[in-house]
Amino acid sequence: MSGLPTPAPAEAPHGPDPYRAPAAKAPPPFSWLRPSDPGRKASAGPKVIGAAVLTGALTAWMLGDGLGANLLVCAAVATAGAGLAARSAGRRVRVWTVLWSVLALTLLAVPALSEAGWPVALSLVCALALTSLALHGGRRWPGVLLALPGILWQLVPGLRWAREGLRGLSVPGRGRLVPVLKAVLVAAVLLTVFGWLFASADAAMADMLSSLTPSVGVGELPLRLALFVLGVATSLGFAHIAAGPRRWDRTAVKPGRERGRLEWALPLTALNLMFGAFALVQAVVVLGGRDSIMDNTGMSRSEYARQGFWQLTAVTVLTLVVVAVAKRWAPRSTPGDRRLTRILLGALCLLTLVVVASALGRMYYYVDASGLTRLRLWVLVVEVWLGAVFLLLIAAGLTRSAAWLPRAVVLSAAVTAAVYGLMGPDAIVAEQNVSRFEQSRQIDLRNVRDLSLDAVPALDRLPDDRRTCALELMRIELGARPSPWYATSLAESRAREILADRPLPDASPDGRSACDRAGLRGYGQVREY
Repeated sequence: MSGLPTPAPAEAPHGPDPYRAPAAKAPPPFSWLRPSDPGRKASAGPKVIGAAVLTGALTAWMLGDGLGANLLVCAAVATAGAGLAARSAGRRVRVWTVLWSVLALTLLAVPALSEAGWPVALSLVCALALTSLALHGGRRWPGVLLALPGILWQLVPGLRWAREGLRGLSVPGRGRLVPVLKAVLVAAVLLTVFGWLFASADAAMADMLSSLTPSVGVGELPLRLALFVLGVATSLGFAHIAAGPRRWDRTAVKPGRERGRLEWALPLTALNLMFGAFALVQAVVVLGGRDSIMDNTGMSRSEYARQGFWQLTAVTVLTLVVVAVAKRWAPRSTPGDRRLTRILLGALCLLTLVVVASALGRMYYYVDASGLTRLRLWVLVVEVWLGAVFLLLIAAGLTRSAAWLPRAVVLSAAVTAAVYGLMGPDAIVAEQNVSRFEQSRQIDLRNVRDLSLDAVPALDRLPDDRRTCALELMRIELGARPSPWYATSLAESRAREILADRPLPDASPDGRSACDRAGLRGYGQVREY
């Protein structure tokens, strides 16, 4: 047997090995935007689709004339649609869901009270983000931050979801309903075409048709159609989230690689020493009073404020980035490492509060010398919020668990935006400048002429030419603006009453503008809107 040739081993088959586990398939593109639990996603029922269509119709009808209480009306219908979708999916209402929803509705009330453009836009964006967070839920940083813009990724999927729901919808008498809808559509097209032709041919016919049809110009139709589509898509997007939210909290985030103590602690220690030196300088320069600033720097209070406010604001923002990066790379293997992390980062946050206080003090000097403006008030609010964030970071470092920190930071931002919008920034700017004029008889009309209608009650207290110069642009704006009830804010109603009781003079007796007589050169020509 030993002399027989050894048979050659059988060649491996060219096909796949049946005993080897199949290779994992690559996930489809953008699969991370889909609901994490699609089995719980409820279908789009007729009530949800009806709420979306009603939201689109209200959006096309109301929002084309401006913003006001109409936002709350459209939001109420869209919220009802999302609630129906969540109920059909078996979701329960939680405390944070209620809190985010209440804050979103509060922010949507800002356009009904104020006419200031930037606070209204900020309130609208924050309301949409908070609604998305309320429907998604989230506790960790990925869950909270990725849920805020979640509605943007659900606009198109929401429309597809509604189409699938319509396909599976069984309508009693569908065979009789579809011909009726087709007949109504054909009649509408015929009446539109021939009505336009008859109206063009005969004036009496045009008057009769105009009295029977809604007063919407042909030029407004594209805008109204776009608003309808936007309203439907937004309502369906929120309902789609409510029916099957993406669980962003399950997003895996790899921890940063630990650095050695020397490599990590040396830069932070040096930065803490620099912040401490700045704090000592501020204690010497600022706490000495007004004369101390002049003696130590050779500058007036307003010059001292202008010199460093923006730099200190940049320092505050950059420190947040430093804290986040340092926390990710901090050594954490032993209790000593974790204790060192808390000490160095806590000291940096405490010293940053000194920077925040210094920036606020410099802006106070600047406003006291030059008056308040929109930009100065806005950066003051942002600086106060940044100080609140650092206080939250310090509190998180003193507790065993900082799981509450992501939602607390977003909550502080939402409350700040709501307070900023509801307090009427333009009214505050006007009130400060007018009060300053009543005390010093000095006012820079450039700070108040471009304010919104919120400023009218305060500016109405100015005398003669200064009042006319400050209010003439607002009078033109009121004259060119339609005022349906749903697009009229409280500030606009108050401004109309004031200017109706005390109208501005139409012409100047000497041919000069009120701004020229008030000492504001270059503002004699008023641009018509």
